[in-house]
Amino acid sequence: MDSLTHFALGACMGEAFAGKTIGKKAMLWGALAQSFPDIDFLASFWMTTSSNLLAHRGFTHSFLFCALLTPLLAMLAARIYRPYHIRLWKWMVFFGVAIFFHIFIDAFNNYGVGWFEPFNHQRISFNAIYVADPFFSLWPGIACIALLYLKRWNSQRVYWWRMGLGLSALYLGYCLYNKGNVDIDVKHILNKQQISYTKYFSTPAPLQNWLWYVVAGNDSGYYVGFRSTFDSKKEMKFQYFPRNDSLLHPYKDQEDILNLIRFSQQFYTVEKWNDTLVFNDLRFGQIIGWQNPKGRFAFHYYIQHPLENKLVVQRGRFKGWNYQTTQSLIKKIKGN
Repeated sequence: MDSLTHFALGACMGEAFAGKTIGKKAMLWGALAQSFPDIDFLASFWMTTSSNLLAHRGFTHSFLFCALLTPLLAMLAARIYRPYHIRLWKWMVFFGVAIFFHIFIDAFNNYGVGWFEPFNHQRISFNAIYVADPFFSLWPGIACIALLYLKRWNSQRVYWWRMGLGLSALYLGYCLYNKGNVDIDVKHILNKQQISYTKYFSTPAPLQNWLWYVVAGNDSGYYVGFRSTFDSKKEMKFQYFPRNDSLLHPYKDQEDILNLIRFSQQFYTVEKWNDTLVFNDLRFGQIIGWQNPKGRFAFHYYIQHPLENKLVVQRGRFKGWNYQTTQSLIKKIKGN
């Protein structure tokens, strides 16, 4: 999730743990613990883009990092707040839960999280919630503002932290419910249209959880489409994209290419744009693909121009958005 969401969730968790004991400082400790795994952004200052893609949400989002950081923060907090007689094991539980909650929530996005680093490089992705979903972030954000405003002993503080954490948890469950229904419908449609596939995933289109972006295919290519939870007809239109692996042969041993293939979890295609080869990671969707089925993919990496890929994850995410494309997104969400 985005940094502000982690901050707000952590603040609510801090209030729940020690708000009555150490006051609003507990919110700061919770926000710190929730934000700490994202310290991996520092790697971007010395790593190449392709290496940084794997470093982000890598070791600092692992169980090992959680286990190492938890006692350090717990001992620091226990020493600072010794007069309050909060036992060390309670600090351990608090920081362990707060840090784990960060890496747990991030696994529900499509980027992938290295839970088992450095022993296993598999990245976990449940693909159930968009990385910046306002319907998830709204509740802890409102709760955090209310907690900052209310005085320390106000009885309403309990209501607000419970609301912030509880409604987010309910929304996450709702996202999983939507994903399950969409996957059942899409797989039925794929079989009905006699589309064979060995690889499949679905993930929400931007900023919501009702329209889902779907990819199904194999090593030859992929079928891409969109499915709304409000679609009543058991049918979909798919756009086919060949994988074009042969275009990578001259570069197959380059570190960048090996990193990109690993990062993409095999969901990629290669295209030639004029005189430039482009590596597409399909997991990040298309640029306004619900309006333009043949649209380019949001994540596109220029193989022959690596220095032009600094913002490779961000540059296509909201490119081309305007009032018309937003209206078409809403229309697509409403279903057929």
